[in-house]
Amino acid sequence: MVQYVARRLLQLVPVILGVSLIVFLIMHFTPGDPVALMFGVDAATNPELMQSIRHQLGLDQPLYMQYLRFLGNLVRGDLGRSLTTNDKVLEEVSSRLPATLEISVCALVVSVSVGLLAGVVAAVKRNSAFDYASTVGALFGASIPAFWFGLMLIFTLAVSLSLFPVSGRGGVLSTALLQAVTGDVAPLKKVLSHLVLPSITLGLPSAALVARLTRSSMLEVLGQDYVRTARSKGLPERAVVYRHALRNALIPVVTMVGLQFGYLLGGAVITESVFAWPGVGRLVVLAIQQRDYPLVQGDVMILALIFVMINLLVDLTYGLLDPRIRYQ
Repeated sequence: MVQYVARRLLQLVPVILGVSLIVFLIMHFTPGDPVALMFGVDAATNPELMQSIRHQLGLDQPLYMQYLRFLGNLVRGDLGRSLTTNDKVLEEVSSRLPATLEISVCALVVSVSVGLLAGVVAAVKRNSAFDYASTVGALFGASIPAFWFGLMLIFTLAVSLSLFPVSGRGGVLSTALLQAVTGDVAPLKKVLSHLVLPSITLGLPSAALVARLTRSSMLEVLGQDYVRTARSKGLPERAVVYRHALRNALIPVVTMVGLQFGYLLGGAVITESVFAWPGVGRLVVLAIQQRDYPLVQGDVMILALIFVMINLLVDLTYGLLDPRIRYQ
């Protein structure tokens, strides 16, 4: 197991290098001058000062020199400073990352709970009205754009019915949970009310994919000999489905859930913009608009690292679900 984990960690090096190179090239080939954006309408009146700032930031160097400097800083754990605020990129991203993880985890809970339940019931009641309805619902959920779905939820549940806040973050979830333990539940209610709409917007499209994969995996497992043997022994249907069939059907679902969490981190860019959520996704949008190269590169690198580590955890989870799987 230790050798397997060490080998997988070594495999992360070329992945991170590839991500860094792609992001670096995309940002530098995107039209727009970050220094000119700093000056705004006065850019044409201060060419000498603009050139001096480009030199200070190293933007007048060849691309390969800028990339090598970025890699050198990355090895030391230095993601640079923002071109617009001059704050350390690592500190800016770290301050916003909890909000993104909060909404992504809540969306994952929505995705897994709704997807697993719908997929299992659809498989057990194959060709029933619920099965057909879940198929149509999954197709609808996987097809609708997140920004449109979020706006529709805001219009119906927040504006028309006034059930939830329109936008913003109601507070830190972990802090609200601690306050709820001491008896003050008001902050937790406020935080959860702000989390409902973004979590549903981000999680339901993923729930559609989880439901379809769970259904197909369950149908395959329910046709196995050991399931028929369990039924012939007189075990209750609930025990057959959840104790014998579901555990073996979860391996491909776990893979999908791990990949979907990475998708949720990336999809939070749109959802955070719609709901004015102060997370990394919204920070990336602002950084792209301002051509803030270090900030965009730092954001993407941290999200990519989280994504590959989640994939490693997913691989290690296989052995817990199926004892026959061993890592050599």
